[in-house]
This record gives sequence, structure tokens and C-alpha cells, in this order.
Amino acid sequence: MKILVCISKTPDTTSKIAFKDGNTKFEDAGVQWIINPYDEWYALVRAIELKEKDPATVLHLITVGGTDCEPIIRKALALGGDEAIRVNADSTDSYFIAAQIAEVAKQGGYDLIFTGKETIDYNSSSIGGIVAELVDAPYISLATKFEIAGNTVTVTREIEGGEETNEAELPVVVSCAKGVAEQRIPNMRGIMAARTKPLKVVEPAAIDALTSVVSYELPPAKAGVKLVSADNVAELVRLLHEEAKAI
Repeated sequence: MKILVCISKTPDTTSKIAFKDGNTKFEDAGVQWIINPYDEWYALVRAIELKEKDPATVLHLITVGGTDCEPIIRKALALGGDEAIRVNADSTDSYFIAAQIAEVAKQGGYDLIFTGKETIDYNSSSIGGIVAELVDAPYISLATKFEIAGNTVTVTREIEGGEETNEAELPVVVSCAKGVAEQRIPNMRGIMAARTKPLKVVEPAAIDALTSVVSYELPPAKAGVKLVSADNVAELVRLLHEEAKAI
């Protein structure tokens, strides 16, 4: 079996975010970049678990981005995987990114493609579904459990108010959510091995982006705290009603 895991670079949640070029781009200075947690903790780790059960499994990682993505993909290799592929393109357009992944996937003949359920910066949850359409494979989203027997996968996924269990035949695309695997930390052996694992750089296919960023903006600053005396209930009620609009 051949597995392809999609890896994305995202800002650490502790980083202070700012914008540049007329609020059309992230300001990279001072930002700590990490592997998107849904890609790392769930999609990648579940793929590693499958490879551990069947060592004949081929596990590849893919990211779409510039050279600044290479430390991130190397860290992912330190967790596990046979080799990584970097598509040498920088884009915020979901279709463009998914189409680049799909081109590599079709050439590689992968049986299983894993993505995280979303990235923590854009939260669009769109890559997996677009990739599935472009490679003509079934798509199952928000997987909380994933099992495979022969060519059949059984996936439990989140739905409103409960869970749903699906079956599909390989090849299949699955987006992974919390519960599908447990977080792992790279060990020294994995870190050393990642330095020599192949990282293949490919040029992007000629695909037009369908969207572009017009501008970013930060959320409004939080208002100051108003303290109300514990014995002044009437004032508290007035503030909640007139200013906070909570009652």
C-alpha cells in the first residue's frame, strides 16, 4: 500500500500575528512556524501506525510551499515516513494547492491520501475534498477512527450530534480529526534519520489559482474590564443589558 500525507506549515498559536504589503500578506518576522497540528497529530501519526502494522507500506509526505517549508517537512519526516515531496510554489488558494497535490498523487499511484481536517490558520477544510475530486476517489471527512482490512477502509466520522460509520474501497481520501490517533514526539533516532531521508522538490503544474487574498485584518482589540461592586446588582444588570447586550 502507498500512503500520501499532506503537510502544511502554520503559525504557532503563541505567535503574534501582523500583516504587511497593504495587509495582503503575513508578516513572517518573529513568527514561529509549526506543522499544522491536525496534519501532524492525526493524519501523519495514523499513517505511521498503519506502516508499523505493515512495514511493506510506502509512506510519503507532501507539502506545497517554498524553501522555508523544508524545516517543517523534515520535522514530519522525523516522526516517520520514507520520503517527502515539496511542490515549489507558494499560494493561499485552496484549489491551486489541492491541484498540485492531486498531480503528484496521480503520478505516484497512492492508495490512501490523508489530510488534517483543516489548517489552524485558514480553517477552510477544503483541501481533502478538492483532492478527492481531482483524483476521482471517495472522500470521507472528519475521521475520528480509521481501520483498514484488505482494500476496504472503515471510517468513523463526526456528524452533528453524533457519529457515522462509512466504508469505502481503496483508493480513498480521508481528512483526520481528533481521536483518529494519539500525538507523538520525534525521538533522536527519528531526527537523525530525517536528515538523510529523500526530500524531492518538484516544480508546480501549470494551474491557475481561483482566489486571491484582498486583505487581512486583526480582530478588534478587547475592551477594558469593568468592575462592578458585588452589592450593586442593578448596575451589573444594566451593563449586561445595555452595553454587553447579553440579556
